[in-house]
Amino acid sequence: MKYLHTEAIGMNMKVLMNRLGYHEQQSPRTGTVSYSRRLGGMPYPRFHLYVDPAQGGLLFKLHLDAKQPSYQGQTAHSGEYEGEEVAAELERIKQYLAAQG
Repeated sequence: MKYLHTEAIGMNMKVLMNRLGYHEQQSPRTGTVSYSRRLGGMPYPRFHLYVDPAQGGLLFKLHLDAKQPSYQGQTAHSGEYEGEEVAAELERIKQYLAAQG
């Protein structure tokens, strides 16, 4: 999982994520809110992002879900936590945030 720590953002998180092309989702099992952005017309592959408060700012935790979980009721998936695509997406987010502030 790649991380990006930023200062607090003076914008509603849902609005910010929508502007970045991400859509909010809530886990029916845990209630955890996360965001995802599809890479094409199908549900997978997609970027999957968690945003947590961290030391006066926000911590973006990003990975790439290559496919959906193989077995019903399982959360394990074929995820990529490193690599060029993940690094490039995190850089895109970083550039957008820099342009906003």
